[in-house]
Amino acid sequence: MSATYQVFARKYRPRTFNDVLGQDHVVQTLRNAITQDRIAQAYLFVGPRGTGKTSTARILAKALNSPGGPSADFDPDDPICKEIGEGNSLDVLEIDGASNNGVDHVRDLRETVQFAPSSGKYRIYYIDEVHMLSTAAFNALLKTLEEPPPHVKFIFATTEPQKILPTIISRCQRFDLRRIPTNIIAEHLLHIAKVEGLELSEAAAYSIAKGSEGGMRDAQSMLDQLVAFCGGKIEESDVLNIFGFNSDEAIADLGGMILRRDNSAALDCVHGHAESGKDLSRLFADLIGHFRNVLVMKVDPKAGGGDVPAEVRESIREQATLIDTQRILKLIDLLAETDARMKWAANKKLHFEIGVIKAIQAVSEPNLDDVIALVSAAATSAEQLPGGDVVVSRAEVASVASARATAAPVAAREEVAVKADVEAAELPSADSDDSETHLGGSLMDSFKNFEAKRAAAPEEMAPAAIPAVEPVEVAPTPRSAGNLEGPALWEAARAALIEVRPLFETWLSAAAFVSHGDGRFVIGFSPAQRFFRESLSRYEKDIEEQISAFAPAPVRLVIEISDEVEPVALVEIEDEEPEPSVEGVVVPVIEYPELSGPELLTAPVEDFKNDPLIKEALQTFEARVIKS
Repeated sequence: MSATYQVFARKYRPRTFNDVLGQDHVVQTLRNAITQDRIAQAYLFVGPRGTGKTSTARILAKALNSPGGPSADFDPDDPICKEIGEGNSLDVLEIDGASNNGVDHVRDLRETVQFAPSSGKYRIYYIDEVHMLSTAAFNALLKTLEEPPPHVKFIFATTEPQKILPTIISRCQRFDLRRIPTNIIAEHLLHIAKVEGLELSEAAAYSIAKGSEGGMRDAQSMLDQLVAFCGGKIEESDVLNIFGFNSDEAIADLGGMILRRDNSAALDCVHGHAESGKDLSRLFADLIGHFRNVLVMKVDPKAGGGDVPAEVRESIREQATLIDTQRILKLIDLLAETDARMKWAANKKLHFEIGVIKAIQAVSEPNLDDVIALVSAAATSAEQLPGGDVVVSRAEVASVASARATAAPVAAREEVAVKADVEAAELPSADSDDSETHLGGSLMDSFKNFEAKRAAAPEEMAPAAIPAVEPVEVAPTPRSAGNLEGPALWEAARAALIEVRPLFETWLSAAAFVSHGDGRFVIGFSPAQRFFRESLSRYEKDIEEQISAFAPAPVRLVIEISDEVEPVALVEIEDEEPEPSVEGVVVPVIEYPELSGPELLTAPVEDFKNDPLIKEALQTFEARVIKS
């Protein structure tokens, strides 16, 4: 039995063009060349191991020397084709480039090319690992390769084409064989298992296919090894235990812990993998691949989550909703940096744990987009504080207080009861590490006390005793009937955008109308103000929708840099001494315990200029404090 046994890699080797999997671009070209009788004198097959270079070379030799050939649709059971497939044909000489790499071997080859084929139409020389030939051997082959006898064809195969002389490559038709997709390998393994009477689970087939890294021969060899270990039934756990692979579910679980900011669970998971003897470098690479799938799912849900089982794809889809695109890009960058350090580190577990903690921090920390969105929302809305237990920052509380104090008339200072209750709330001090407070506890009790007082003495706490402050309403920009075009369309859309997002005014004012036609609406910036384009392009979709609302038909927005656009003159704000009060208006003063006297008025301004977040925003957007 052992004498006749064949490993799967040989038993299921492709015999015809139809059997070659995952290399359709190569197969189609070769079939057309044979059908149209456009056969070159030399072919070069390039690709990773196990992708079918030797098999494709033998199939091409069969097609050229088959009875009645050349023919792309030959009979693989013909005696001549069987001899070629087994490597016994006198007309197809297979040469190992690693052991026959000297100039003397090439000279012997040059002498034999003069002999006519014995049974087929061509005498075919197949040189495997041709990059192993010496420079002298390549040079000795040049003339014969360029002008061989009509009955001679050369086929070369290599995994390292960069080591072949360019003069050799230029005389060949080059075909790059790609890594075979994971799903194709998994389906072929399931087919082999069915033919062999094996019970191979789909998850196990996908694990083998992933571990083979695109090589069909490697996958078949791994399946052979699993049959010897497990017998007729193979599960995913068997694949993971024998080859040390990581399951897609385990990687997805670790990714979910990071996105949910669960430090403890994530570190316990890493410790468990390390204790089980898993390759941490491979585990980390799989984790990066998982977040790559999450990123693809985030930006293009139709593309799916990669070559993973259906249940893992659902987990990837769920995790894509937990993080925005900018954060996941930063997360992948951090993991890639850690992966580079792990390759040379003695203690890989330590770097793995540090990388996980950094990843969780990257998910948690705010970014500039969050700050811009928060500032924009604060500038465009005057919402009342909602009821319930709401989390607000100290800065937001101070901002609301300042706005109300500035808008209220002097007579409003008679409302002493509200001020006393609010000041009684236990807010964190200025130097406290806790920068956020809940509107619960003592602060919420203060508001409840105020409501109780108003209910007990309604005439004393009646709103009529306090002059009402009428809110200033901004009349919305009237919309057109959707028939504007050209500069008028841009002016109308720009006015509407500034009304909705006042912080865009500087960017929009610097933009000028360029052209409108064929469904495209083009605006531009001068080269001197090109940095505005980067800021405005973040909201390109919103601007495009606003322009389409005024246009006769939807348009596609294009933002470009044009020398024809004149730069807009922007006026810088000069530093002014703040006035302590204005007639009829109370100017709020934020008290700093360490300051006194006139320094109280200038401290907030200096703090604003020196704020790290403001500095970072100005540096990132190349911006200045200006007024239009």
